[in-house]
Amino acid sequence: MEQDRLQSKDRFPETDEHKISPVVASANPASGQLLALVAQQPFFKGMSEHLIRLLADSIMEMRFKPGHWLFQQREQANRFYLILEGKVRIESEVKELGMVPIRTLGPGDDLAWAWLFPPYRMHFSARAIEPTRAIFFYGTRLREKCEGNHELGYQLMKRVAEVVVRNLNATQQRLMEFTHASDLKP
Repeated sequence: MEQDRLQSKDRFPETDEHKISPVVASANPASGQLLALVAQQPFFKGMSEHLIRLLADSIMEMRFKPGHWLFQQREQANRFYLILEGKVRIESEVKELGMVPIRTLGPGDDLAWAWLFPPYRMHFSARAIEPTRAIFFYGTRLREKCEGNHELGYQLMKRVAEVVVRNLNATQQRLMEFTHASDLKP
């Protein structure tokens, strides 16, 4: 019966990520189990199954060891991630201060949206601070799909706008903390 649910093309199977470990996508398109996991992530909640299925050839599961860089500031932006397990620190390089921690992300969070906007360069750096499991998305492929399917593009842009505002607020808060701390120094 479970096998029938996983093979159904009409509906994503319900998975309990704590009991069933998703299959690592080693070949495209992604497994139904991995697509079901994508559909359960907060970023994709409410997106139609049809649109999520369009992502199948653009995703795979990845794992990162503590200290591993997911990406670095000013690198080409051609990917993004949804964090399933672990923690990732977002950092920014600031003259005279070096790498400044901006925010720590964990399960359910998403990162690296610069693939959508010219000049397609990462604005921050991100590294795993504990063992991390994430879904990797090929941003370049998705950008092409958004051009060809405007409903997919609209749904992604609507969600990305929320993420951008949230990240801007977090960055602003962090900069205010640094400014306040430097004002206190003699």
